[in-house]
Amino acid sequence: MFAQLMTSRRFWPIFVCQFFSALNDNFIKTALSLLVLYQLGTEQGPVLVTLAGATLIVPFFLFSGVGGELADRFDKARVARWIKTAEVPIAILAAVGFYLSSIPMLFASLFGFGVMAALFGPIKYGILPEKLSTAELPAANALVEGATFLAILLGTIAGGLAMTTVSGAVMLAPWMIAALIAGFALLGLASAALVPVTGPAEPTLKVHRNPLSSTALLLGELKADRRLWNAGWITGWFWLAGVVALAMLPTLVRHAINGTEAVTTAGL
Repeated sequence: MFAQLMTSRRFWPIFVCQFFSALNDNFIKTALSLLVLYQLGTEQGPVLVTLAGATLIVPFFLFSGVGGELADRFDKARVARWIKTAEVPIAILAAVGFYLSSIPMLFASLFGFGVMAALFGPIKYGILPEKLSTAELPAANALVEGATFLAILLGTIAGGLAMTTVSGAVMLAPWMIAALIAGFALLGLASAALVPVTGPAEPTLKVHRNPLSSTALLLGELKADRRLWNAGWITGWFWLAGVVALAMLPTLVRHAINGTEAVTTAGL
């Protein structure tokens, strides 16, 4: 089943697309955290590291509901292409930010990646039942979920290694980091372009202009079904624990035990 899915155009383009999306998000967040803590050495370093995690996560709460509405109102493959196209200038902004060591530019790009990820999230799961049979869904979900965690792990490690200093210089030059960020974004766009178009699931669905309305409506629908509501809480607490741990660890290693970037990367 796994081999069959990974060779089918009904699945592998969306699989590759979401992999590079998660990889880029975590690469930038980790590299930004270590840049602030170790390279720039600002007094606000610990606060900025925590803020970096929040900057990436807050858009999920604000825009996931709208992302779900867009995914149903329009064809999911087309929406995926729109999102990945929008990610390219955001990646360029991040690349320039790393090249110039500009904290405002990096935070702006990180927020942009968070928004794009929030809009893309409902697509990467909602598109699977449209493209695959019911019998294929457990294996497809396992592959997508496994690839997401692998991308988080690889992006976190790569971001840490990129900012590790060797003989007083970072392991990767700023232009190399910029090239990686832009390259990941372009690979996501290229794979999104290969996702087959099948038409919208609900072409008459209203897309709310106020993202908070979408979020409130979604939470109301979840609460109406106790099974979904409990599952949502379980999932939410799981991700909260992970986000808090990832946000606190770099600061803990740097200021509590005076560890290097390599120690932080190993801990992550």
